[in-house]
Amino acid sequence: MGDDLEREAAVLRRQLVDAMLTEDLLTAPHWRAAFQEVPRHLFLPWFFNRLSSGDWSLVTSLDERWLPSVYQDRVLVTQLDGTEIARQAAALGPVSGTPTCSSSMPTIMAIMLEALDVHSGHNVLEIGTGTGYNTALLCHRLGGDLVSTVDVDPDIVARAEENLSRAGYAPASVIGDGALGHAANSPYDRVLCTCSVSRIPLPWLEQTVPGGQVVTTLNRPIGAGLVRLTATGGPHAEGRVLLDDGRFMPLRAHRTAWSGWPRGPQTSRRQTELSARTLLRPGLRFEFYAGLLLPGVMPWTDEQGGTWLAHADGSWANYVEGVVVQGGPRSLWDLAETAYEQWDALDRPCRDRFGLTVTPEAQYFWLDTPDSPHRWPLA
Repeated sequence: MGDDLEREAAVLRRQLVDAMLTEDLLTAPHWRAAFQEVPRHLFLPWFFNRLSSGDWSLVTSLDERWLPSVYQDRVLVTQLDGTEIARQAAALGPVSGTPTCSSSMPTIMAIMLEALDVHSGHNVLEIGTGTGYNTALLCHRLGGDLVSTVDVDPDIVARAEENLSRAGYAPASVIGDGALGHAANSPYDRVLCTCSVSRIPLPWLEQTVPGGQVVTTLNRPIGAGLVRLTATGGPHAEGRVLLDDGRFMPLRAHRTAWSGWPRGPQTSRRQTELSARTLLRPGLRFEFYAGLLLPGVMPWTDEQGGTWLAHADGSWANYVEGVVVQGGPRSLWDLAETAYEQWDALDRPCRDRFGLTVTPEAQYFWLDTPDSPHRWPLA
């Protein structure tokens, strides 16, 4: 049974790698080899599958769906509500909860690892250990003695260490606040954060050699995505927003405390030519710019398919089939339409025309060049 499983897993890994190659990923031979040879199933002996009811069922190695699912290009949830709930799900059936740890889509992992531009001998810090699979990919490339990984959750770290040991890897594994980095093993040539942040933590830059790279994702309700920064000495960095999109669970200290805000009284109802799809779909070019002009605005879709925008100041907007209803102190859909007009006047820039500067005093985006007159605060 064990040999059969390993043979089947090897075939599924090869199919996954072939699929990523067709998307122009894994162009570097060392990352192609890592994804081909590191067994993802050792890091996912079980995971949660979302049911139509919204609850989560546990999928284990005893389930025929387990191995094929592990080698699909999909996010696999491994923790709910920051607790070890797998035993309960195994004993009692489906459970409810909000995902707080997962194994990311392999394609997103590949995009981030290739963006990291590591070379043999580089010392790398990973923020967000998770299952340990991404850590193992780094270890395959560099060796465990050059990889440090940090996670705030002791249970996650313990499970990842077991997974890594089974796969034959032994990086420096640390329980701690990822926003603080890990000074003990610094300086680092590369820092990779596999969760999203609202602001770039300055300790990462202080622990990175000048010229070193930091790759992370941004925790922004609208216009999230990947950035790559070059450390320029001390807590300073400059870099670009990447064209490839990537969205991750936020670093726990950077989660948005939101469970619905009070809504101010209705102020208008009218037709609009700006669709919710144009405004909010990550694959379309306007979404990143919209996030710059709508800071702190939270979007969501209701059960009837209507799109909502809300802000803590009580402003809100509801869009359904070309009709928008607004309320509160600011008309959010009006602001979105103004943002679209500005974006159009700027020749409709896509996300990779934007850059990011980080200093101890400020963190801000710019368009095209750091000295651009077009600037927006990160948070």
